[in-house]
Amino acid sequence: MKTVGILSPGDMGHTVGERLKSNGLRVVAHLADRSERTRGLAAKAGIEEVDSYDALVEEADIVLCILVPAEAGAAAQKVADALGRTGADLLYADCNAIAPQTTIEIGETITEAGGRFVDASIIGPPPRGEGATRFYASGKHANKLANLNDYGLDVPVISDWIGDASAIKMCYAGLTKGLTALCVELLVAAEALGVREALFAEYNLSQAAMLKRMEGGLPGMPPKSRRWVGEMEEISATMAGVGMTGKFHDGAADIYRFVGDSTLADRTPEDPDAPTLEEMLELLVGTLPAR
Repeated sequence: MKTVGILSPGDMGHTVGERLKSNGLRVVAHLADRSERTRGLAAKAGIEEVDSYDALVEEADIVLCILVPAEAGAAAQKVADALGRTGADLLYADCNAIAPQTTIEIGETITEAGGRFVDASIIGPPPRGEGATRFYASGKHANKLANLNDYGLDVPVISDWIGDASAIKMCYAGLTKGLTALCVELLVAAEALGVREALFAEYNLSQAAMLKRMEGGLPGMPPKSRRWVGEMEEISATMAGVGMTGKFHDGAADIYRFVGDSTLADRTPEDPDAPTLEEMLELLVGTLPAR
């Protein structure tokens, strides 16, 4: 393995590419349809630009697809079309937060075009250091993806079944990001009802660890909120697929839409001076419909 392609080098993808490059691999990306910010992140990470999807699949030994859920299917189709034109031998790993049934469909798109497919899911923050981030992998080619263990990533292989890695992501993010959405809803309601200070005092007595988590984590969430809408919808589809209700995570998607409609979501992770939790709640209450 010499070259890895990244679709796309955004918040997570450029950090993955930077880590692989720092551990000896060449990293490439096709950036024609990406934003100026993504182009800047790719340049900062030392990711080389190729001029087409055909060049991407011909030059890369493996492509890691790291996008918002809504873009996963279209990206796979573009790669499949390039595989059909070039006949390239490519390992394609879908690392997106999508339901197992969505992953299976994307896998069929890639394999029918002659590629090899791995189901992968990312648990943890962008991999800037050791031990914080895992790329769970499943499928009969998952051991090939695990070669990236030699280049700075942590790739646990869990099974030969496409869909298993995505299932772990759905159940994990359903807790972490579902809980974040629940916290936002409750705290905005408390702010609107005028009892936020009294509620925080009670949390400090009986839920001190949770209050610390909210104060530390919630203010950094709004720039991610628009991306998380689709993730909640995929979790909802996962729950419905096993016979559970999807309504809880449909509601979480609504919370992230609400936050995403605010000016807080216009910030980027690079912006300094994130608001405090109190400032965030005051602004969000100001966007509520008149009562």
